[in-house]
Amino acid sequence: MTDVARTARSGGRGARRAMRLAPDFEMLPALARGIPVCEVMDPARVEQIDTASMAILEDVGVVFRDEIALADWRRAGAKVVGDRVYPDRGLVRELIASIPSGWTYRARNPDKSLPFGGKHSIFVPMTGAPFLRDLDDVRRWPTIADLNMFHKLSHMAPALHSTAHHIVEPMDIKVSHRHLHITYSSMRYSDKTFMGMTTSGRNAEDVMDMCEILFGAEVMEQTPVVTGNCNGNSPLVWDETMLSAMRAFVKRNQPVLCSPFVLGGANTPASVAPAVAQLNAEALSALAYTQVVRKGAPAIYGHYLSTVSMKSGAPMAGTPEISLMNFMIGQMARFYDVPWRTSNLLGGAKTFDAQAGYESAMTMNAVLHAGANYLWHSAGWNEAGMHCSVAKFVVDAEMCQMGYRMAEGVRWDDFDMAMQAVRDIGPGGHYLGHPHTLANFERAFFMPRLFDNNSIEQWQSEGAIEITRRALDRARQLLDEYQEPKLDTATDEALRDYIARREREIPAVDALNTEY
Repeated sequence: MTDVARTARSGGRGARRAMRLAPDFEMLPALARGIPVCEVMDPARVEQIDTASMAILEDVGVVFRDEIALADWRRAGAKVVGDRVYPDRGLVRELIASIPSGWTYRARNPDKSLPFGGKHSIFVPMTGAPFLRDLDDVRRWPTIADLNMFHKLSHMAPALHSTAHHIVEPMDIKVSHRHLHITYSSMRYSDKTFMGMTTSGRNAEDVMDMCEILFGAEVMEQTPVVTGNCNGNSPLVWDETMLSAMRAFVKRNQPVLCSPFVLGGANTPASVAPAVAQLNAEALSALAYTQVVRKGAPAIYGHYLSTVSMKSGAPMAGTPEISLMNFMIGQMARFYDVPWRTSNLLGGAKTFDAQAGYESAMTMNAVLHAGANYLWHSAGWNEAGMHCSVAKFVVDAEMCQMGYRMAEGVRWDDFDMAMQAVRDIGPGGHYLGHPHTLANFERAFFMPRLFDNNSIEQWQSEGAIEITRRALDRARQLLDEYQEPKLDTATDEALRDYIARREREIPAVDALNTEY
């Protein structure tokens, strides 16, 4: 090897090491997917699901346990008997046709605003965990300080585009006041987009008021700034809590995820295609209702997918049927030309072990190939959502970076330069010091920070540290390096004043309230 080549090789290794160690917290743009979607249904099967779903709506109906919603449906021209709505397919098609196929999410930092819909996807952390596995990997009740911690970690993760909302339940805050502090935490500790609580209609209105303080009413009228989630009670029921929250968001031009809560085999038929037909009917009924409330308002085809063990009744993650349903739901959402949400790195394991990794990787690959737009539960989810693991959170965030890179597709811009390198090196040489390698090594191959690819001898000499320990050490390092993106002083004071006033007005109720 020549001195020049040896120097180039040494310099390349040093540069790669420096790149791995240097902090990089800049948020990636919204993912512009460059790989084909996986379509497991031909057009005839898509029509079959659509026809079956419309028949469910017309013949079986959907229960809306909310007098305001029932009155709204009557005015829209739907058949209503008791609390059951039977919207005909013509009305449903007319309503969902007015849902935008995409929009831009405005973030507190305008540089972090995001195109959404079509080929654009965003990664969003998990929410709703009543426990966490903390920086010492101890499973315990979370506090507001723990929630603040996760919002900081979300802020620093390049591939996480949102801080979500209650990643963990702050059990030291009265439940009737939690939504206020959760929303403030999202707003204060990150300048990315976030989610808003939908635990009641009035709570959702509080979130809208706080968003107005942060962004202004005119901005909210122009573009979404926050996302809500409304879960259905499968099979075929929408309740007053979710519907009142849905109205609060939709009236202010803010999108909600219309999410049937599927436990395949328990609250749907024990078969993939019929389960998707039911889920599709449930989602369409809610999507259509958003347009009854406000025509042209943004809305997202949602779902939460799990299959149920026929042995124990327990929900499962990472199963092949969940992947198939995601592929099918993606096709149905594109058929209706509406953006759609899925759940990403889900684990059912009780610790951050191989099961958690396999389940999560299986799911992420499926949802990226399914073409989902809103990739929720993208970091931390384990034990079927019962806890958020700090270790898994930071590894999942890096997994999202890897998934992001894969889903961008193959880069071709350096192809001619690389072909010249083949001619320059010829048989038996190496590329380590070639100008093409030096120009492209930073982006050529993703180099995970948290995965160990060294020899076993080097791994042992460095303490034989396994992934959970490495991840927790990384989380501590991130928190040490965190820099708060300061809120405008007047805005911060207005938000704090609003919270203090609402706490005086709202009775202090203490009870567990968990949303998925």
